Amino acid sequence: MAKIKLEYLWLDGYKPTQNLRSKTKVEEHENFKGTLEEIGNWSFDGSSTQQAIGGSSDCLLKPVAIYPDPARINGYLVMTEVLNADGTAHESNGRAGIDDDDNDFWFGFEQEYFIMDTHTQLPLGFPIGGYPGPQGMYYCSVGGKNTHGRDFVEKHADLCIEAGLNFEGINQEVASGQWEFQLFAKGAKKAGDEIWIARYLLDRLTEQYGYYIEYHPKPIKGDWNGSGMHANFSNTTLRTCGSQEVYEKICEAFRPVTKEHIEVYGEFNDQRLTGLHETASITDFSYGVSDRGASIRIPIITVEKGWKGWLEDRRPASNADPYKIAARIVKTVKSADV
Repeated sequence: MAKIKLEYLWLDGYKPTQNLRSKTKVEEHENFKGTLEEIGNWSFDGSSTQQAIGGSSDCLLKPVAIYPDPARINGYLVMTEVLNADGTAHESNGRAGIDDDDNDFWFGFEQEYFIMDTHTQLPLGFPIGGYPGPQGMYYCSVGGKNTHGRDFVEKHADLCIEAGLNFEGINQEVASGQWEFQLFAKGAKKAGDEIWIARYLLDRLTEQYGYYIEYHPKPIKGDWNGSGMHANFSNTTLRTCGSQEVYEKICEAFRPVTKEHIEVYGEFNDQRLTGLHETASITDFSYGVSDRGASIRIPIITVEKGWKGWLEDRRPASNADPYKIAARIVKTVKSADV
């Protein structure tokens, strides 16, 4: 028998931005294979996470995905859904609202973020009381003058890959101290699971460096890019239709529900979606081929392949919940009259 450390992860009930919580359960297992079937539900004090009241505080954690924990011996990361005591989905449970049980929807999320120094409370590369050089030289840069935090970012990439996530890449972004990683998954729920596991590994790693991660979509005001979480998505129709008309009908399905999308695309997103810095205005809706100033970009490769591919919704903010983003996109795409 071996002692297995299971780190149960869940989203709390804070509004409008939920926080990631976790706690460790140690169990004895013989020949543990790391599957969901080998572990069970757990509970937690919902009154401490704004998910219950003190007189009836128990909430349940239902495991939905499990990955090896690369930083622990015999450790596993367990993503969970929050349930009420009667087993129904808690109101904070965005994953339960995703209508994609057949995994027809594929998502590729591009998670941007700022690495912050806990001492200065500023992004890496920002001097106390001032600013670094203007934007332009930081994006995909190399060298100590413009590149800050590479060792940390490389370590995070290694952890994600060792955990078995479908981690697809990293790059420094437009502002100093701003980075991005990309993940892809076949299945909307799995895509959300993997983003949250990757965020957990990112946040936990900061504890070793004296950093913290800022997911606010516009932490540095002025002429600096904000942070988004672009959502690249497709279903069988988008991957195979070969029709510009079908693509345009799907894009048009997003227009009348612009408000509903913005509501789940992240707090403070109005500070980022200004029509500047490669964004569309939060009050507008637009789409276009290769247009990074549009709400939805139709990738040029999709057109070159005969209108077979995917779409990119550029509006979600870096602090948004990928479960809620995916749920809303799936609902809208399914509503299109194609």
